[in-house]
Amino acid sequence: MRILHLTPGTGNFHCGSCLRDHALIKALRVRGHDALMAPLYLPLVTDREFGAQELPVQIGGISLFLQQKFTWFHKLPRFIHRWLNSPEKLRLAAKGMGMTSAKSLGEMTLGSLLGSEGRQWAEWKKLIEWIRGEKKFDVVSLSNSLLTGLAPTIEKELGIPIVCSLQGEDSFLDTLPEPYRTQCWAAMQRNARSVRRFIVPSQFYADHMRQRLDAAEGQIKVLPNGIDATAFTTSSPDPNWPVIGYFARMIHGKGLTTLVDAFIELANRGSIPRLKLRVGGAKTPLDEKYVDGLQKKIAEAGLTSRVEWHPNLDFKDKVHFFHDLTVFSVPATYGEAFGLYVIEAAASGVPFVQPDHGAFPELLAATEGGVLCKPDDPKALADALENLLKDDVLREKMSRVAMAKVRQEFTATRMAERFETLLLEATASAA
Repeated sequence: MRILHLTPGTGNFHCGSCLRDHALIKALRVRGHDALMAPLYLPLVTDREFGAQELPVQIGGISLFLQQKFTWFHKLPRFIHRWLNSPEKLRLAAKGMGMTSAKSLGEMTLGSLLGSEGRQWAEWKKLIEWIRGEKKFDVVSLSNSLLTGLAPTIEKELGIPIVCSLQGEDSFLDTLPEPYRTQCWAAMQRNARSVRRFIVPSQFYADHMRQRLDAAEGQIKVLPNGIDATAFTTSSPDPNWPVIGYFARMIHGKGLTTLVDAFIELANRGSIPRLKLRVGGAKTPLDEKYVDGLQKKIAEAGLTSRVEWHPNLDFKDKVHFFHDLTVFSVPATYGEAFGLYVIEAAASGVPFVQPDHGAFPELLAATEGGVLCKPDDPKALADALENLLKDDVLREKMSRVAMAKVRQEFTATRMAERFETLLLEATASAA
């Protein structure tokens, strides 16, 4: 099967969706499919290598921004477009992404979702023409629903069925100011009619998005994300220095504030001697002020020497990061669609403590690799971490069971097998 996967790049940091997309495309190729991954907006970044895309960025974020502002922009000479869309210029633009106003972000998002009716279409049309000029694809896969403005044209003009992954975009859309929030959701509902299958990583998110997209019966299918589980080594923490680990983007929404407060609470209790906190994951310039505030709080508690910060690690260093952990927690403040970091911890044999909401109850049931606690409650999190840190036998059992289950059900190979089945359904229904 010839597959085109369209995915946004981040330019300068790792994200769970990027890692999932990269693992999926590699696994589909192993299964014999002609699968292409085409980056949009900014260059792709994975934790194995920087700029891992095989194709150049097809539609650059700078061009889209300028087209939204100036309807004549697409008429400028091609060399100007090539210059603006060079990897160097796009990565430089990525560093300033936090400077975009909420209004501009709303305009850009809506402009993309409006498709052929939006101000950006003169640029997006170039992607349509590129797809038209390629050898016919059997299916086009969209990495997330923010790209569904392309779906009606691809389906009607090119006759190619569309599948679209849903990876937690609702949390972004719901932060947009009005009237953009309401208009974006309305546009997504219209675009959904041109999508053969929506693919979600959890039943929680399927139920949530079915209503928000007004999806048809059977249009949304659950397909858990997967990783290269064998690449992670079994954790072997120093029993004299227990370590709580966090590995996600360093932002409030992922619950880093809650975890820091829980760590300070545990340190003050003194029930776990020499306890340390290790924080890893993506950190962008936009996150620096927030992280500085947490570091100040930790310093005021006299715990600076017991907290380590490891931003923007590559894959090798990430594996080593998990290898030294005793327990793991990313206590997200919102209902996560999945939580790839939980699977990475389980693959490393590190028991986890997660809030009792979102997809986490499903991940616990599937892996048996941790416990749940009350969301957004540092004391409840501290109690759960304390109980787990004190029970060596329970941690050992969780570690052993979870590693086996992840290697059975949450591998990139299993993800590709399931994805292939859904693609065959989508193409059959389009015939």
